[in-house]
Amino acid sequence: MTVDEIMRRWPAAIRVFIRNRMLCIGCPIGVFHTVRDACDAHDLDEDMISLQLLAAMANDGQLNGPSAFAVKPLPEARSSLEPPFAT
Repeated sequence: MTVDEIMRRWPAAIRVFIRNRMLCIGCPIGVFHTVRDACDAHDLDEDMISLQLLAAMANDGQLNGPSAFAVKPLPEARSSLEPPFAT
């Protein structure tokens, strides 16, 4: 899972990145970087950051929320874009 998806799915995780002075918020590479990649880039201990992220995620109200990247199946998505015109 990328750091971008973690922040979207569990907004409380953003505080962990800020507290550790990680520049992941708004970073264009965040959609590709895993926690390991981000920790390597910022020379931080991955285990420490992972524990902090897990704690933040456990306390986040969106813990069981859907992924920010969930996509509707094509037919359902298509029908949601078509206006209901009367014929």
